[in-house]
Amino acid sequence: MSAEDEDEKVTWGVRLRSWAWQAFTLVAGLMVLLPLVGWLRAPSLPDQAPAFALQTLGGETVSLDAFRGQTVVLNFWATWCGPCRAEIPAFNRFATDHPDVPVLGIVQDGPASKVRHFAGQHGMTYEVLMGDPQVFQDYQVSMYPTTVIVGPDGGIEHAHAGIMYGAYLRWLTGHIW
Repeated sequence: MSAEDEDEKVTWGVRLRSWAWQAFTLVAGLMVLLPLVGWLRAPSLPDQAPAFALQTLGGETVSLDAFRGQTVVLNFWATWCGPCRAEIPAFNRFATDHPDVPVLGIVQDGPASKVRHFAGQHGMTYEVLMGDPQVFQDYQVSMYPTTVIVGPDGGIEHAHAGIMYGAYLRWLTGHIW
């Protein structure tokens, strides 16, 4: 191998390490920045989670009070929302891995038949509830998606506006591992 070939090989190695470092820095920065932005844009909610009773896609009524004593994840979303669609796999994994933490996807649009079809197409494994305007007003949802973590005592522990990533969801619910 000639000296020029050696120099070119070293140059490509340096470039590759530089690109890898830049990519790592970008990903790490986004992992810090996105939760921070979501926290800053989150609604300012009361200490206690507003009560609600909503219909499942099957027509059964689900009340937030029924989950007292458990941490509950409330995900406010819409079928037309791109970031909402993007976070579905993270909520599916979380719901499967942590069945002790109910995940309730509260959808903004309907009818139930349309949402049922959407949920089937996207493989949603967690409970989907048909939202009503009062619930979205009570939780001050002004953008989609918005996620609220309700503690076992019914208090609001965290609120996040924007896409939710699996690692951040696990951290917010205390299921880091």
